[in-house]
Amino acid sequence: MKLLSALLLLLVPLLASCFTDCSDIFRQNPSNPSGVYTIYPNGSTSGVQVYCDMDSHGGRWTVFQRRMDGTVNFYRNWNDYKLGFGNADGEYWLGLENIYFLTQQKQQELVVDMEDFEGNKVYARYTSFSVGPESDGYRLQVGDYIDGGAGSTLGRHNGQQWQTFDRYQHAGPENCARLFLGAFWYWRCYYGNPNGVYIWGANGSKYEVGVIWYNWKASQNQPTYSLKAISMKIRPVQ
Repeated sequence: MKLLSALLLLLVPLLASCFTDCSDIFRQNPSNPSGVYTIYPNGSTSGVQVYCDMDSHGGRWTVFQRRMDGTVNFYRNWNDYKLGFGNADGEYWLGLENIYFLTQQKQQELVVDMEDFEGNKVYARYTSFSVGPESDGYRLQVGDYIDGGAGSTLGRHNGQQWQTFDRYQHAGPENCARLFLGAFWYWRCYYGNPNGVYIWGANGSKYEVGVIWYNWKASQNQPTYSLKAISMKIRPVQ
C-alpha cells in the first residue's frame, strides 16, 4: 500500500500537467502569459507544442493556424496537413488530427484574427467550430458569425471537406488547392485562402493565390489583397 501511494503521488502531478488545450493551462493558472506550451489533444502520448493566446478576446485560445512572415511553406500535401508542420513560436499548422480531437472532446468556438500591411486589424468569430474525422475528409462545421469587421468568409466554406493538391474531394471540376496554391475547406473554389502563398498586400499577383480573406478586402475593392498576418484559434464554449 505504501508503494502504491508513493506511485500515485508521482502520477498525480504528471497527469495534471497533461493539459488538453490552452484553456486547461489558463484554468490551472490564469496569470500564464501568451506563448508556446505543450498540450495533449488525445491522451498522454499525444503531446504537441502550440501557441496559446491568453490575451485576445478574453484569452484561453489554442492557436491551430498562424501566418505572420512567410517563413514556412504552406503548399503541402494531405499527410502534412493531417499531422501538422511548422514551429509554434512562429508560423505553423497544428494538424487536422489534433484539431479533430480537440473539437470532439469539447464544444469549441472559433476566432480568426487578421491584419493587413497598413496595420489595420479585424476578426471573424463563430459560436461553434468542429472538424469531422479523416474518413469524412475532416469536414468543417461552423456556427453563427459574430462580426468583428472581417466579414463571414468562412461561412461560405461550411460543410466542406479538406482539400490539398494531392487529395481533391470537391464535386466541382477544378482542383482548388492546385489552382490557388494552398489547402483549405474550399468551396467552388473558395472565399478564403488562409494557407495560400505569402505575398505582400495587393501586388498584382494571380487572382487569390495569396493569404486571402475575401469578405474583408473585397468590400474595399481589393479581392486579391494578401494579408500580413492571420491566425485561427479555438477555445471551449463556456
